[in-house]
Formats: sequence, C-alpha cells, structure tokens
Amino acid sequence: MQEESRNTIIFLVCALVLFFLYNTFVLEPAAKRRQAETAHQAAVAQAQHPAGAPVGAAPGPAVPAAVSRQAALAASPRVSILTPSLKGSLSLRGARIDDLYLTQYRENPDKTSPPVELLRPDGAPYAWFADFGWTGQNVPGLPSPDTLWTEAQGATLTPTSPIVLTYTNGAGLTFTRRISVDDKFMFTVTDTVANASGQPVALAPYASVQHQGFPEHPANSSIVHEGGVGATGVDKPTLTLVKYKDWAKKGGGPQLPSKGGWLGITDKYWLAAVIPTQSERVTGEFRDTKSGDLNVFEAAFVGQPRTLAPGTQTTETTRLFAGAKVVPLLRAYQKNLGIPRFDDAVDWGKYFFWLTRPIFTLLEYIYSHVGSFGVSILVLTVIVRGVFFPLANKSYESMTKMKKVQPLVEDIRKRYKDDPAKQQQEMLALYQREKVNPLAGCLPILFQIPVFYSLYKVLTVTIEMRQASFLWLHDLSARDPTTIFNLFGLIPWDPAHLPLLGGIFATTLHIGVMPLIYGVSMWLSTAMNPPAPDPTQQRIFQLMPILFTFIMAQFAVGLLLYWTWSNILAIIQQYVIMRRFKVDNPIDRIIRGLTGRAKATG
Repeated sequence: MQEESRNTIIFLVCALVLFFLYNTFVLEPAAKRRQAETAHQAAVAQAQHPAGAPVGAAPGPAVPAAVSRQAALAASPRVSILTPSLKGSLSLRGARIDDLYLTQYRENPDKTSPPVELLRPDGAPYAWFADFGWTGQNVPGLPSPDTLWTEAQGATLTPTSPIVLTYTNGAGLTFTRRISVDDKFMFTVTDTVANASGQPVALAPYASVQHQGFPEHPANSSIVHEGGVGATGVDKPTLTLVKYKDWAKKGGGPQLPSKGGWLGITDKYWLAAVIPTQSERVTGEFRDTKSGDLNVFEAAFVGQPRTLAPGTQTTETTRLFAGAKVVPLLRAYQKNLGIPRFDDAVDWGKYFFWLTRPIFTLLEYIYSHVGSFGVSILVLTVIVRGVFFPLANKSYESMTKMKKVQPLVEDIRKRYKDDPAKQQQEMLALYQREKVNPLAGCLPILFQIPVFYSLYKVLTVTIEMRQASFLWLHDLSARDPTTIFNLFGLIPWDPAHLPLLGGIFATTLHIGVMPLIYGVSMWLSTAMNPPAPDPTQQRIFQLMPILFTFIMAQFAVGLLLYWTWSNILAIIQQYVIMRRFKVDNPIDRIIRGLTGRAKATG
C-alpha cells in the first residue's frame, strides 16, 4: 500500500543514514587513528631516518635515532623568532626554519595550556621543518643540512628586524640568506649566490617542507584531509591533495610542472607550505623516502637551472607559510601576493564545496555581528529553516492530515483486510479526497542532509570553530565534554578511567547534556509524526531517538546545537499546524498531564 511504502522508504532512509553516520564518523576514524598511532609509535622507537633531500638533489646524511625535542634543538646554534603570532627559532646548521609555536592558539581550551607546536627540528620524533637551498651537478661545497651558517645581521627575527646569514664554500661561491617575517605566518627567504670561482656554475633553487612520520595526533574524522596539499599548473592551477596513507603507499606522486603555485603539508588546522615566485617556472613533487619503517614525507619544488658566470650573482625569493589556516588570512595572502587557490588549503570537500564555502561565509558574517559562534549557529539554523519553510510547511500539513485520517485508515484496513486490492483502492481514494501525500514527510529530511553534512564539514575543518565557546561548551568543534555517568561533572571522577570499561565510557557511552537535549527533541519530533502501520516499524522508530543520541554524542557539539535547534523550530512549526487542524499531539498531551486538564474536544 502507498502508506506502507511511505513508511518503508522513511525507514530505509533513516537506516542508511544511521549506518553511514556511525560507520563513517565513529568506526572508521577510530580504527584508522589506532592503526596510525600504533604504527608510528613503533616506527619512531626504532627509526634511524635520513634528512630529506629536495627534488633533484642528492640525499642528505643519515642522522641518529630520534632524540627529544630539547636535545634536537641543542644540537645546533640558533636564532630566535618572535612575532605577535609566532615564537621559536631557526637553526644555523642547515639554516632551516624548524622550531615554531603558534602563540595565539593553545593545545586545549584551558587558559594554562601551552601554545600549539607547529614545526619541530630534525632528529626529534615527528619532525616537521622547512628547508631551502641550491642544487646542481658537479658543484662542490653546496650548502647541506650539516652546513653551519654565520649570523651576519640581526639577533632575533621579528617583523621589523630581518636576519642575514652567510656561508662561503671555500671554492669561490658565497651564499647569503635574508629571512624576514610578517606579523602573521608568512616568511620571506631571499637567497643570493655570488660566483667568484672563475668558472661558470649551473644551479637551481629548491625549497621543501618535510614531515617525518605520520601525524602524532591524526584527525579523528575521515572527512578531514591530512597530508600533501598544493596548487600547481602552468596555465591553470589545479588543486592536489595527497593523503598520508596514499602518499606512503605510492611513495609520492608524479612531477608537477608549474608556473608559481605552492606546495605544502597540512593537518586539520595547520599548514606549512613553500611558495615560489609566482612568475617562475618550477617543478613540484610529493615524495616519500623510506628509512626503515619510518616514512619521510616531503613536498618540494625545484626551479629552473641558471648558469652563473664568474663575477656575477643570482637571487631567488621563496615564501614559507607556517601557521594556522585562518580563512580570511589565506584569502588576503591569495589576493595580495597572487598565490592561487591558497584558501583551498582548507579542506572544503570535493563534492560539497559549493555548499561548505557559502555556509562558512555566512557563519563568519553572522559572527562579525553577534560575536559568538554559538549564537551564529542558532541564527544560521533559523535561516536554513526559513529557506525550507514552504517545503516543510506543506510536508507537515500533509503529515498532520495523515495523522487526522489515521482512524479512517485503520477502519479501511479492518473492513478490507481480506481484499488487498480493494483496500489499496479505498486508501488512494481517501488520500485524494483529503489531499494527503504520504511521501511528503521524506522531502525535508532529504533536502537537509547535504546542509547537515556541509555544516559538519565546516565545524570540523575551519579553525575559526576551534575552541569557540558557548554556554557550558568550551569547544564547538569537539564533542560535549560532559557525561551523564558523573552527573555532568558533579561527581569528581572520570568514568573513562575505569579498568576494562573505560574505553567504552570514553567513546560509545559518552553522553553529555547537549546529546540528551538532542535526543529529547528527536523523540518529540518523531512522536508528532503519524505512527507507522506495522508494529515492528513502530518499535524501530521509537528506538531511533535513543540510537541517534548515542551516535550524535560523538559529533562536534556545534553540529548538535544546530540539529537540536532545528528540531525545536520544526516542532514549533508542526505544533502550530496540528493545532490549526485540531489534531491531537504529544505537546498537548504533556500539558494536559501536567495540568490535569481533560482532553479538549474539537
């Protein structure tokens, strides 16, 4: 029958959505995270890894087994880096930028939490650094990772005081490196080579970003891109994304001829990328060099060879972005420096970018006026509900009529239970007479799924949502930190520390305040719909709010805030319609139960 088909369709849609959400956002990320962390910890413990080499250059020397970060820093004399956004140092050995903290971001919402670490020196576990230099065949004495540079100008690198480093190779070549930085995250490295050897020399500039091993703290969501990223191309820049897993499996990728562009390595919120002069022809490459069980990932480019006659010099300017992927900042660099598709360093998604970008832009615009991302999400929800209001209104009217004629439907079933054809005919006639569309209830859900997914994507990948607070929630991009099993913090213990069962309490059974509010709103919304004709389907729909409460508890709480508020708005809209059609509803039943008033007749 048509009504049974309608309920079957709704059940299948809900079941598929349930399976997709739980498998994609809970099971797969957890398994990948455990696998990556276990493999990498084992690799670091036994790794003896070589310093990476740029495209077209010879491999660097092997280094000892991984040491502590402090020991790696102490292995080389250093120049301090201090800006309003960064602090750290660069190594005079190799002249690498390899020690950076982001002073405006903390590891967690606690005010005493240390700043986020971005770059880490070679030799330390999970090393991540930028390297610059020159490559050439049969050219002795080129700077290498072991070259000790001399500090010629500046004691501390700041936005107002660049530093200058020099190195003379003893064979007539003098290398000068001037490094400057702005007040955000952009370094400018200007390399000059002067040839006093009496012989022509052929050199090509290179720059690279290297990450040794898989991320220390991989993202817990399969929709977040982590790994290689860049925009390259001779005529039109093409975005290239290489996930760590594929990168390690394939050992890198093809060479990428380009005019300008950029290449880098990214994780969820942070990016380190090298950017050549945009008018220059370069060849980029993502490659993976194995050292035992350790993967040394590198995003690099090499420029065109140039012949340096005796008595002349040549200069190469390269930029390094090392910092947070703040969308307005990336767009400003994109516009002012001509860096193509630089805001695509944020993973907008391959298929829904046409929706994730506008949602973020709208959220950002609302935030600029209200000053709270939590309130911005509430306002966005009202806008989305407003867009779908006409469609939802017709749907709720049809569902209300369906509920109103439910006694008539049951009567037809009883009268024609032995004649299915006649039963179907009478039901169709009833639906046409009452202007009821049994399938109308599916449409609002189906149309909102892309919005739901896109908002989840925005909340997950944009740093603007990171540690954004609202009410008792300290990070809208993370799950609700409270849990029912310690009375939402009133009992001073963490159920995740329980032996054997702690892992379950920390994941599947972690139910906070917002998931419970969401579950209640979903239960009320479901209760306002017409009941399914089949008792089994009725029980399944009754269990749906409980199942989704456990599943949604693992999601970003900002997403729960959106969906709960959306449910509340839908309930209000549906309640008004049901009152207009004088159809009994659970809200009125609750009110009657609380007040003791008899059911109103109508």
